[in-house]
Amino acid sequence: MKVLVTGGAGFIGSAVVRLAVSRGYEVVNVDALTYAACLDNVASVSDSPLYAFEQVDIRDRAGLDTVFAKHRPDAVMHLAAESHVDRSIDGPGDFIETNITGTFNMLEAARKYWVETGKPESFRFHHISTDEVFGSLPNDPAIKFTEDTPYDPRSPYSASKASSDHLVRAWHETYVLPVVLTNCSNNYGPFHFPEKLIPVIILNALAGKPLPIYGDGSNIRDWLYVEDHADALLLVVEKGEIGRSYNIGGENERTNLELVKTLCAILDQKRPKSSGSYADQITFVTDRPGHDARYAIDPSRIREELGWRPSVTVEEGLAQTVVWYLDNEDWWRALQQRHGVGERLGVKA
Repeated sequence: MKVLVTGGAGFIGSAVVRLAVSRGYEVVNVDALTYAACLDNVASVSDSPLYAFEQVDIRDRAGLDTVFAKHRPDAVMHLAAESHVDRSIDGPGDFIETNITGTFNMLEAARKYWVETGKPESFRFHHISTDEVFGSLPNDPAIKFTEDTPYDPRSPYSASKASSDHLVRAWHETYVLPVVLTNCSNNYGPFHFPEKLIPVIILNALAGKPLPIYGDGSNIRDWLYVEDHADALLLVVEKGEIGRSYNIGGENERTNLELVKTLCAILDQKRPKSSGSYADQITFVTDRPGHDARYAIDPSRIREELGWRPSVTVEEGLAQTVVWYLDNEDWWRALQQRHGVGERLGVKA
């Protein structure tokens, strides 16, 4: 199978690219190489005869048509997106252009290619989205997001992703484009861009800086190890039912404060300070505007229909992640020089 992966130099996309190549897929990585992308993320497969890279922006429809005609993929895995909630608060325009208009361009380029190749039944357009489109949950373990949860996005980021989900479903209903959709919980793991919570905590801890926690740290997230997510995504593009959506979660709910304390304990063990604990650096800061209280996914459908389960607990995954950052200082130091990294964003609302 030849798979066209958009955003394949990003965090989740690069995990998909690495895993797909290791499993013998032909992979075409389409990425505009914006601030959060890094080709070092796919360096381990870049010399493989199964791998090809095209620097194309999904807002460039003509460029996308050229890529489809040149590479003739069997499936599309559409991951390219602006994804940082704080950046969406400061500058929503980029999120509208990339996540909505870019997805429209991808759908139209894929539809044109699909029609011109005789509408092969094996073709798939897999749209990868987020659980944030469902809004916020109460603190009740019995209530979780399912595939039937009504959409209720609360940030410019989640609203743009909700819009893209609706476009994908409309193209399936109107044009019969063979699509599958997935909505995932918060990802973490190797190659996570250093503006997101977990790498911020790890790198600030090592630098002796405050460990910022929004509000009182009670916000709850369901954490999914990125390599588990990549495994689930490849399973869905191969075996998912056309027109169906699948929620992918790690079944690892933790408050932000619990998560940060776990990271501190791991760092205390792996690279102890000369005195005290990294937890001494925890600092509570002004909360994010409109900060959703809780996300939690019910992954019953993908478990029961496709047999997928996460392979690691959050404690196991976090330990692996900390070790990766300790061993890959050259990678993250270079990215810390990029625009906005290390600054508090999302406070202009």
